Amino acid sequence: MLSIIVPCFNEEETLPQFFAAVEAQRSTLATPLEYWFVNDGSTDGTLAALRALAAAHAAVHYLSFSRNFGKEAAMFAGLQQASGDYVVVMDADLQDPPTLLPEMLAMLRGGADLDCVGTRRIDRKGEPRIRSFFARRFYRLINKISQTQMVDGARDYRMMTRQMVDAVLELTEYNRFSKGLFSWVGFNVAYLSFENRGRVAGRTSWSFWKLFNYSIEGIVNFSELPLNLASFVGAFSCVGSGLALVFIVIRAWLYGDPTAGWPSMVSIFLFLGGIQLLCLGIIGKYIGKIFMETKKRPLYIVKERDGKKG
Repeated sequence: MLSIIVPCFNEEETLPQFFAAVEAQRSTLATPLEYWFVNDGSTDGTLAALRALAAAHAAVHYLSFSRNFGKEAAMFAGLQQASGDYVVVMDADLQDPPTLLPEMLAMLRGGADLDCVGTRRIDRKGEPRIRSFFARRFYRLINKISQTQMVDGARDYRMMTRQMVDAVLELTEYNRFSKGLFSWVGFNVAYLSFENRGRVAGRTSWSFWKLFNYSIEGIVNFSELPLNLASFVGAFSCVGSGLALVFIVIRAWLYGDPTAGWPSMVSIFLFLGGIQLLCLGIIGKYIGKIFMETKKRPLYIVKERDGKKG
C-alpha cells in the first residue's frame, strides 16, 4: 500500500484538483492507495472539502487540528497515521507533480537498495528574486556549519519506505525541521529533479519573514556554530580590551598623556554592550529551545478525525 500524506492550510480551492490529479495516476501505480489529509487549523472551507472527500471515497482519511500548529506538526501527524509500506508527503497545491509518483515507486521497488526518493527543483522560476537569493545562501551556510547535509532546492515531496518512516517517527522532538530530520536519519536517498511550478489556486501562506524564521530554526536545530561564534566574539572582545588598557596605561606613564574624550568611551561602551546583547540573544535562542523541549507539550491536538470528534 502507498500512503499519501497531505498537510493542508487553507487549501479549499486546490483539494479537488489535487485529488483528481493523484487519482489519474492510480492505474499507473497499480497499488492500493490511502490518503491522510491533515487540516492544520484552516480558516476557509478546507475542512468541509475534506469531509466531502472522505464521505465519497473510502481511501480518504483526515485529521483536523484544534488550531494551526504548523506544517511540521501536520507532517508528523500524517506519518503517525500512515500504514502503507511506502509513504509519500505532498503539498495540495500541485507544486509537487503527481506524475512523478509512478517513477518514485518504481525506483523504491527496483532493488537498488533505496530507502527514499526525494524531489528537488532545478530552478526557482516564478519565485521572488530576493527569496531565491536568500534560499541559496541558506543552503550554502547550513551545509558549511552543520554535519547534516541538505540538498538545495529539495522539497518535502518524498517517498519513503516503512523502515525510514519508522526511523523519522522516533524523532519526537518539539522543535522540528523536517528537511534536516530526513537527512539526519540517514538511509539511501535518490533525487528526481523537476522544473518549478506555481500553485494551481489559492495563495501561499509562506511569507519572506516566515521563511526567514524557518531558516533560523534550521540553523539552531542543526548547528552549534552560533554558540561557538558568541564565545569567540566574547573572547576577542576581552583580549582586545585588555590590550587597549595596557596601551593606555603605558602611554600615560611614558608621556603623561591622560586619556581624553568621553564620546569615544561612550561609543566603545555601546559597541561592547551590543556585542554582549547579541551573544546573550544567541544563547537565549538555544535556551528557549531547551525550555520548549522540557515542557513536553504535544506537537498537535486533534479536534476531528474522519467525522468523529477527538
